[in-house]
Amino acid sequence: MNAKMSFQTLNRPKLVDDVVNQLQKKISEGEIKPGEKIPTEPELMQQFGVGRSTIREAVRVLVHAGLLEKKQGFGTFLTANTGIQEPLDHRLRRAEILEVYEVRKMLELEISRLAAQRRNDLDLEQMRNALDQRQESLEKGDMSNYLVSDMKFHLSIAIASKNSVAIDLYRSFSTVFLEASHKLVSVQDVHDPHNLQHESMYQAIKDKDVSGAAYWTQQNLDDTVTQLKKYLNQE
Repeated sequence: MNAKMSFQTLNRPKLVDDVVNQLQKKISEGEIKPGEKIPTEPELMQQFGVGRSTIREAVRVLVHAGLLEKKQGFGTFLTANTGIQEPLDHRLRRAEILEVYEVRKMLELEISRLAAQRRNDLDLEQMRNALDQRQESLEKGDMSNYLVSDMKFHLSIAIASKNSVAIDLYRSFSTVFLEASHKLVSVQDVHDPHNLQHESMYQAIKDKDVSGAAYWTQQNLDDTVTQLKKYLNQE
């Protein structure tokens, strides 16, 4: 075990999630190696500054996910096969939101390019309807329906890519995106609906302008990440 390994003391709610996230980060970054024993319960309790029940529940989550395994009388170890077995949407909920948006950017940039190449008239109709519903809801101040319509628009672009794996991945991400969006719209001086970017994305895909679709997708996500950072600094 890495003797220099250390964790941050926790002072926020949802302690189990925080412990899980920090352990997951050590695993993802290779600080805990496959087959290596993790710190004991008392060591983790001291490092995190939490009680035994919190540590046990966090370990249980990672055991259930297939990342850790308990060996009676020996301790808890990182499994030799560290492939994540828990559902992707569960894993995404435990991830840092900015990390999720970095992956969203990778995914949406390619999806928008493919959509610009492969979209059909039905795809464009779905995009247009979602955009119109989005704008109508925004004007009425119906933020819940606005967010749902916004997600329908982005999902319609994914569907237009005609890549079934990309569509399934985007569906898995959509729940987490929606949760983050709800937080953003709750802060009036942070949220910007980015109407120009959305209309420009639609027009580029309609025109089969691959580079334009990617450009406006990047503009939208870059601006959203800026909003997220501002929101997180206000927490």
